[in-house]
Amino acid sequence: MRRVLAVVQAVVLALLALPVLATPRIGVMTMQPGEVFWERFGHDAIAIDDPAKGEPVSYNFGFFDPGEPGFIGRFIRGEMLYSLAALPLREDLQNYREEGRGVSIQWLDLTPAQAAELQAALELNAQPQNSRYHYDYFRDNCTTRVRDALDRALGGQLRRQLEGSSNGETYRSESTRMAAPAPWMRYGFELGLGPSSDVPLTHWDDAFLPQRLADSLATANNNGQPLVSATERLLPHRIASAPAEASLPLWPFVLTGLGLAALVLAFGRRHPRLLAAFALPLWLLGGVFGAVSLYAWIGTAHWVTAANHNLWLLNPLALLMSWPALQWLRGRDSAFGRNLLLVLALLAFCGLMVSWLGPLQRNAPWVALLVPIHWALAAAWPPRGLVRSRD
Repeated sequence: MRRVLAVVQAVVLALLALPVLATPRIGVMTMQPGEVFWERFGHDAIAIDDPAKGEPVSYNFGFFDPGEPGFIGRFIRGEMLYSLAALPLREDLQNYREEGRGVSIQWLDLTPAQAAELQAALELNAQPQNSRYHYDYFRDNCTTRVRDALDRALGGQLRRQLEGSSNGETYRSESTRMAAPAPWMRYGFELGLGPSSDVPLTHWDDAFLPQRLADSLATANNNGQPLVSATERLLPHRIASAPAEASLPLWPFVLTGLGLAALVLAFGRRHPRLLAAFALPLWLLGGVFGAVSLYAWIGTAHWVTAANHNLWLLNPLALLMSWPALQWLRGRDSAFGRNLLLVLALLAFCGLMVSWLGPLQRNAPWVALLVPIHWALAAAWPPRGLVRSRD
């Protein structure tokens, strides 16, 4: 018996002498929006603190190289390549500290098996031969990659929980909200996004935004237990925070559209040269937008711009008005221009009908602004010849 006890004691002491393999601590970092346009939506990454492997590591899916050959062409075609990089957490945080962007981390309550699976998957994904991926602004970006990695480690639990709920947001409402501090960016989204951007999103879909993913993780569970065990602020936010949602009010567009149309009708026939000088920039800008929007629809991978209803209002055909406008500026008539103005007005009316018949695309402000102007321009020029301006 003494020998047996001695053997058991020796085994116990040997086991106690073995190093304890602690479960890696895993968290999701959420970075607040920055001031540069590509930072407007915020960012996130997965942090892994594994003492067995040294200092904490940040797995960041947001790396791209604007200097690589073909970058601009791929950007235009919607075929951008991003990469996952594994770098020391302190180094990753330093960039955001210098930019004044706040960073918080949600530590996850994962089982040892889940944590080990996620860590192994990220280590493999970060290998140079596996790190690159085709970036999509909404469906496959830096945040959805974090979301999908977590969901795989959780055996699909996260997706099942998030797909069944929604707060009614859309890609348009979320994009324009985040872009609001940069008016050119906000109005670019409002004009350039097609009807697919106005479909209500589930919480799984709206997790393309870092803060939305963080909000969903805070309410998610792992086998019945809260997924997030603790939330910690790593860096304070020292610049403007993301704005609350503010959709475009309709009435300023209605008043502006009707007001400009009234001015065109009141003074256009008496001052056709002045009217042509006013309308030429409108036709040029509208035609260029229409051409770019049409190309984005049929010639690129930017699916969210497809079938843009604003093409009824800002049509590539408007570019053909350049020559009639120059003729009118010289005091000459252009039957082609008058006929084309009627075509543009009819197309704008079609845009009004499409917008009125169904809420397929949220573009009522642009309809209210541009339809009256198109019809006023079509009615402003005399049906015969040209009334010479007194200007």
